[in-house]
Amino acid sequence: MYKDDRDEELEIDLLEVFHVLLHRWYLIILCAIAFGAAALGYTKVFITPQYEASSMIYILSKTTSISSALDLQLSKQLTVDFETLAKSRPVVENVIEELQLNTDYETLVKTINVTNPASTSILKISVQNPDAKLACDISNAMSDATANQIAKVMVTDKPSTVEEAIVPKNPVSPSLKKNTLIAALAGAFLMCAILIFRYLMDDRIKTEEDIIKYLELNALASIPVNKGSKDSFGKKSKGKGKGKKAA
Repeated sequence: MYKDDRDEELEIDLLEVFHVLLHRWYLIILCAIAFGAAALGYTKVFITPQYEASSMIYILSKTTSISSALDLQLSKQLTVDFETLAKSRPVVENVIEELQLNTDYETLVKTINVTNPASTSILKISVQNPDAKLACDISNAMSDATANQIAKVMVTDKPSTVEEAIVPKNPVSPSLKKNTLIAALAGAFLMCAILIFRYLMDDRIKTEEDIIKYLELNALASIPVNKGSKDSFGKKSKGKGKGKKAA
């Protein structure tokens, strides 16, 4: 019996919370719009767009022969080694010198991403930079320098280029839609949390139903409230004539 009463009270409380949020829906929407607009403005003004250009090289040269499954497995293992080799200091510093970049190894290597597409002997070298043309030039220079370093380390012919990088037209980051949506949802969630917190912290008795529910007493009388006066929420009473206040 006690459990049923507790479940019923919880259900009523959840329903009241829903009505609190529904009654203040405009605040939730306004907060979401404000946060979304702020994120949109901040992203456009303060975050520098980044462009990405990618080039690819085939790491197996003409003198490399694959005569067995073991050789093929060895080739796949070497591909992982070449990913590390591509971001090595000699390769990156060679690119800096060739393009006469005003940067150092530690800074440039953070903008470079070397990957090996699944089940291939290809290295994909991607570079991000605020300058689309420079991102393209660095990617192509990285491919060439990596191929030269592979030929030098493996004592074999220089790997061939599969695809050269082209100048990207659109930035890859930041995402205006993503940032705006996340901020808008965060704003709506924050306002919901504030409203629920205020509701849970408000222990004032406002209606006859509150007296019966929380004090387990019956309301003996009610005090009339004149038209235009404010209730406990600070809102003016609506309707014609006089309202009533529990006592």
